[in-house]
Amino acid sequence: MNVKINPYLNFNGNTEEAFNFYKSVFGGDFFMVMRYKDTPEGDKIPEADANKIMHMSLPIGEGNVIMGTDMLESMGQRVNAGENILLSISASSKEDADKVFSGLSAGGKVEIEMQNMFWGEYFGMFKDKFGIAWMVSFNNKSN
Repeated sequence: MNVKINPYLNFNGNTEEAFNFYKSVFGGDFFMVMRYKDTPEGDKIPEADANKIMHMSLPIGEGNVIMGTDMLESMGQRVNAGENILLSISASSKEDADKVFSGLSAGGKVEIEMQNMFWGEYFGMFKDKFGIAWMVSFNNKSN
């Protein structure tokens, strides 16, 4: 099985500030910056949250990426210290994504079943039986 694991960080409205700080330390360029206003449901986002970060990623070194998002209180999301880091698994096939998701989520709490998402990935999210938060994805765009 061929997968990569990278940290996914949740912030309380200051993702862009944090990632600019990380960029000042590690260098490089952002791979992706997506704001809530740019999503298919962007017109339903409160104006105060429209420019906040839905997804941001910064490659660090070879094969490593840190990713992050702003958690929105308007969407019922909260940042809890100690629970603001998830592990993101990028699988090399849909089958590997399903296998990892099924295995790690056994006995845990599934938040999003594996499904095709608007940004072009096959994606799911859960907490395992030990309370560790995971995201699993496969990039459908390459197929």
